[in-house]
Amino acid sequence: MELVKYRYQIQGVDMLGLVQEYGSPLYVYDGAKIEEQVNAMKKAFPKLNLRIKYAAKSLTNISILKLMKKLGVELDVVSIQEAHIGLKAGFAPEEILFTPNCVSFNEIREAIKLGVMINIDNISILEQFGHEFHNEIPVCIRLNPHIMAGGNKNISVGHIDSKFGISILQMRHLLRVIKTNNINVIGLHMHTGSDILDAEVFLNAAQILFDAAHDFPDLQFIDFGSGFKVAYRQGDVTTDIVDLGKKLANSFQNFCKDYGRELEIWFEPGKYLVSEAGYFLVKTNVIKTTPATVFAGVDSGLNHNIRPMMYNAHHDIVNLSNTNGTQRVYTVVGYICETDTFGTDRKLNEIREGDILAMKNAGAYCFAMSSNYNSRFKPAEALIYNGKAQLIRKREEMEDLLRNQIEVEL
Repeated sequence: MELVKYRYQIQGVDMLGLVQEYGSPLYVYDGAKIEEQVNAMKKAFPKLNLRIKYAAKSLTNISILKLMKKLGVELDVVSIQEAHIGLKAGFAPEEILFTPNCVSFNEIREAIKLGVMINIDNISILEQFGHEFHNEIPVCIRLNPHIMAGGNKNISVGHIDSKFGISILQMRHLLRVIKTNNINVIGLHMHTGSDILDAEVFLNAAQILFDAAHDFPDLQFIDFGSGFKVAYRQGDVTTDIVDLGKKLANSFQNFCKDYGRELEIWFEPGKYLVSEAGYFLVKTNVIKTTPATVFAGVDSGLNHNIRPMMYNAHHDIVNLSNTNGTQRVYTVVGYICETDTFGTDRKLNEIREGDILAMKNAGAYCFAMSSNYNSRFKPAEALIYNGKAQLIRKREEMEDLLRNQIEVEL
């Protein structure tokens, strides 16, 4: 988003014009930024047999999935519903990795019928899989390397208390289950969490997978998940993807020589591909002054973007309507009957009732985690690509709230 003659725009598309056309609140995604991030990943690992699996959970709109497909990206899904949406978006079953957690075995069966790659993360499910399918269906195994990533337990999933993955300490048990049931393991997977800054975290976890890989003679790929950190504030330190590419590529190539053949290397970026491409536009309903604080109350809340309340996540906020105004201090809050604060004590250009505010880094885990709390409608979504804005999700209406409710006689 750039400022041109006091108006913010993306690819030449005026942001305030989008609100006039589609209303608020409104999610807007910059397709060019998504393409830029995809290309950056490809360039970071030029000498490896790389497959990028977009983490659909971060932003599952079917038009975004179709864009990923167009850009040569494959798909990582965590539910059978995401798998169906991915197929509908045009992905072939073999391009989809299914990595569920704590699901029933019936969901695994359904995924097998769809033909997607199954990634199993607990021994109970693996045993059930082995009893029923033996070596008929190749699988991937998700290991937990017991590495704390990102410093926040809410977004770190590879530590010892995590519910995700099969503990590396259970390797002997795991290998016995695989051997007894003649299970065909063709991939090893790990995902340590989000907001990883240091390439050494990946390298340490990689070495654990490399050591484990020698017990699996038929591997075709190793999947390192993702967790690359993006910038949420000006000056934020981010994952150096180029440095990671150099260090991990060297380590991976040495492993492949030792293993005896070249394997594919997979990553599952979500936030890295879409976070910075997203903007959430809201309208200021009220300016409320208290003895301690000036609140800017907007037409949204934790029902549309719960990240600041759930993760203490930071989203930069910009006043699109008053780009040359005097800066004042505001706390930006929502209209939900909970404490739903988007930003505390933010220095922003003077906000007036009716002004449109934009929250940056709203592409990942924002709309995807939205709800109808307080019986509020979910917002619309728009995609800007090749200089053209298109609506990719309509705003909900009352009939959407009532569609599945059954009114009974009392």
